Amino acid sequence: MTSANEHEHAYLSSLKRHFADLRDGTHGGAATRKEKEELFHRAVELLAPYANVVLAEVDHTMLLETGTVEEGGVRRTPDGGLAATWALSWPEQRAVRIPPISIIAHYGGGFHHPHVRGATVTEWPLNVFTAGQAAAEVPLLRSIAAGDLHNLVFRADYRIVPATVRREGE
Repeated sequence: MTSANEHEHAYLSSLKRHFADLRDGTHGGAATRKEKEELFHRAVELLAPYANVVLAEVDHTMLLETGTVEEGGVRRTPDGGLAATWALSWPEQRAVRIPPISIIAHYGGGFHHPHVRGATVTEWPLNVFTAGQAAAEVPLLRSIAAGDLHNLVFRADYRIVPATVRREGE
């Protein structure tokens, strides 16, 4: 196990960039809505292969290859924003008329910057019974921690995160 000081974890680096953008009024160096939308289009292109791989893994392992992945591409939303969706549907899900498994990239009309979410995920089961199972939960735990921190910033603002308030070198 490495020390937290040996390297900065990617998920924490991402949050630091995110909060710095809030502080500086930018997104990836872009200041205008047009520039940010161009970055969103690029982010969707970069995210697409990974979203498709993740949904294909779920289809293969959990749905026994009965699912269909639909990639929506970037579209304008009713509030003037942008969204792109990758959705995995399957016969049993369609029969009971519930939403498909989704990965949704969105940049709301009134948002400062884009976000990614699922269609329904708010709780995740905790079924850990061995040390190996606990270790396998690390990526999930990172996502939960990063999500909680993001949501707390959303409720307050970026100033609750000391790494964002203190600029590099201070």
